[in-house]
Amino acid sequence: MLKLAVQVEGPADAPPLLLLPGQANSHAWWDGLRAPFAERFRTITFDYRGTGATEAPDGEWTTALFADDAAAALDQMGAERAAVYGASMGGRIAQMLALRHPQRVSALALACTTPGGPHAVERSREVRRMLAQSDRAKRRAALIELFYTPAWRGETHLLGDPGMTPAAQRRHLRVSAGHDAWDELPQITVPTLVLHGDQDRMAPVENGRLLAWRIPGARLRITAGGRHGFFDEFAATVTPEVMAFLAP
Repeated sequence: MLKLAVQVEGPADAPPLLLLPGQANSHAWWDGLRAPFAERFRTITFDYRGTGATEAPDGEWTTALFADDAAAALDQMGAERAAVYGASMGGRIAQMLALRHPQRVSALALACTTPGGPHAVERSREVRRMLAQSDRAKRRAALIELFYTPAWRGETHLLGDPGMTPAAQRRHLRVSAGHDAWDELPQITVPTLVLHGDQDRMAPVENGRLLAWRIPGARLRITAGGRHGFFDEFAATVTPEVMAFLAP
């Protein structure tokens, strides 16, 4: 049985909040963002397979499998039900968690993510070339450009787990690329907030509009000028809205 590395912050008696990071990232994705949530929620994170302190077992990895891992992380922490905030690939996993384990999810926030499959609006060839650069410094510079506006001067934790092996990174890429929840999305019945930046080139904003249209009753919030890391760069306005929406 896989042993997941799970982390908890916040008051023990506060409502649970599961935070799901993006592709090829550990729980460190939420460093710098977690503290405000931990004041009002019992925040739960875990390291995906192949990241942080969680091993990388053999077998097929999918967003459905990672959603089952998320449910197992809730079990480890004794949380029967939790609000869920997922960003990028974490948003895809959050979709699958709400579909596969609907009784475990009280509310859903999906940031800079897509429904996957043939209905998703893909990134351009130019962006794919930027991300495929072999030179590590150039690839990091490309990620910074895709995640943040030129005005950003902060510290980022969103650019990947430096401890991952190349094999695990490739498997995460397949996890994200293989996601397709389109047909099942109308089955999501929990309150859902869809968030996106209107300048996102990694997951174009049309995907946010598709998710909000496809999930019954979903609310859409678009951040003007926001790129793929809009929820980090504009956390001062985005985080309070997410907290208010997810609060029981």
